[in-house]
Amino acid sequence: MFREHFAKAKHIAIITGAGVSAESGVPTFRGQGGYWRKWQAQDLATPEAFSRDPSLVWEFYHYRREVMRSKMPNPAHLAIAECESRLSKQGRSVVIITQNIDELHHTAGSKHVYEIHGSLFKTRCMSCGEVKANHKSPICPALEGKGEPDPSAKDARIPVEHLPRCDRSGCNGLLRPHVVWFGETLDSDILTAVEQELEICDLCLIVGTSSVVYPAAMFAPQVAGRGVPVAEFNMEYTPATKRFKYHFEGPCGVTLPPALECHESEVI
Repeated sequence: MFREHFAKAKHIAIITGAGVSAESGVPTFRGQGGYWRKWQAQDLATPEAFSRDPSLVWEFYHYRREVMRSKMPNPAHLAIAECESRLSKQGRSVVIITQNIDELHHTAGSKHVYEIHGSLFKTRCMSCGEVKANHKSPICPALEGKGEPDPSAKDARIPVEHLPRCDRSGCNGLLRPHVVWFGETLDSDILTAVEQELEICDLCLIVGTSSVVYPAAMFAPQVAGRGVPVAEFNMEYTPATKRFKYHFEGPCGVTLPPALECHESEVI
């Protein structure tokens, strides 16, 4: 049945969460064992933590950026990118709405991606507000070799003037990671664009997310509410599962590729 819906769909929205990244070995900093030194993400990923100790927060994000250098897209990322490319040649659209900040969808080749929580590889200036892509390793000389996750590691205590700074002429403001922190609101332009995509989609996939982080948790139920089939791909049942038409249990890298492969009705 799912494959029949898939074969007919013209506008497919794919919502992805931490479970997809976890299958590439990306640390999620949630739940058991989800610590960096003695902190969990919600201790450091806040505007308050950054204003109190920007050096510590930058160590945490430097570590996360460096870890990503060894991580690759997994079969779920690749299946999504291949599906988007294939369907675009048939005049059909696939849009990816991700809560992940690791850019693995881009690395896999996906083009139509909304990163609702921002990106590890973008910075924003606290003074002039400029947002820029930044893949430097390390992001600044003072962070070289810092960010060790071991609980016994000493905080680097980098002076604020040696943390990442804006290179825009005459600015030199302090940079922060361009990610949405706990207690911050999502970018309203991105949210508006996502809402528009969800209003036109005729099939929605929700992949590797527990459907508990708002407002993303509302996306799929909202689509289901207007009668559009929603397929959930997850390791377990979630609070929203019963609202969805389809549920595929197991690792996304196993369940998603056969669900998205070329359907016999497709004209290649």
